[in-house]
Amino acid sequence: MNKVEIGIIGGTGGIGKWFADFFTRTDHTVLVSGRTGGISVPELVTSCRIVIVAVPIAATLDVIRRAGPLLPEDALLMDLTSLKEEPVKAMLAATRAEVIGCHPLFGPDVPSPAGQNIVLCPARGNRWLGFLKGIFDENGARVRVTTPAEHDRMMALIQGLTHLDTILMGLTLRDSGVESSELDAFSTPIFRTKQAIAAKVFGPRPGLYAALLAENPNMPALLEIFKRNLALVEDLIQRGDAAGIEALLKKP
Repeated sequence: MNKVEIGIIGGTGGIGKWFADFFTRTDHTVLVSGRTGGISVPELVTSCRIVIVAVPIAATLDVIRRAGPLLPEDALLMDLTSLKEEPVKAMLAATRAEVIGCHPLFGPDVPSPAGQNIVLCPARGNRWLGFLKGIFDENGARVRVTTPAEHDRMMALIQGLTHLDTILMGLTLRDSGVESSELDAFSTPIFRTKQAIAAKVFGPRPGLYAALLAENPNMPALLEIFKRNLALVEDLIQRGDAAGIEALLKKP
């Protein structure tokens, strides 16, 4: 396909800027709109054939509702949020254009998509799916095409469970009453790695991690499994049953 005009709402920072740089490197025309610069959303939407919403989860649905009606049927509306069912549903309701949910499973610090996972959730039309998959494939990404529901189910396990564990560790450390300086003197490399991850989750963007837990409809069922296993391990610890814990770890 020839050069395409691609607009990124939220393209001045974070993953939005990463995609702006990526599509520019692959010889497409990129326009951005963001809090720190770029053009207005209406100007961007009416100038581009692909419009990508790359704003925080809390603002995504509002931006979709504002941008979607301005797109013609042969254009594409796509989002980059970490959850897919609600944004895709909102895009289908807001626009006549083609709709694809996209989740890049990496952060803006990676130099290229080579070896990275990208999930695509096509919801309306098929004109742009081949274009996107092709450009990601050509640049070495590992592309998975699936449904929004399956994506969110897997994200509960991969992101939700990971962040749940991290949050509980951070809260427990905070409530332990032990100062960080004292922990440092006894820390292991694994602990320092997990502590660094916790610091990121408890850092300047806690709303992102809060949304991944609270807004994924698959989390309640996963929490029941988590609580069941926690109760089982707690009972073994309370009884001092090292053999029981070992047997649990060996269980296939």
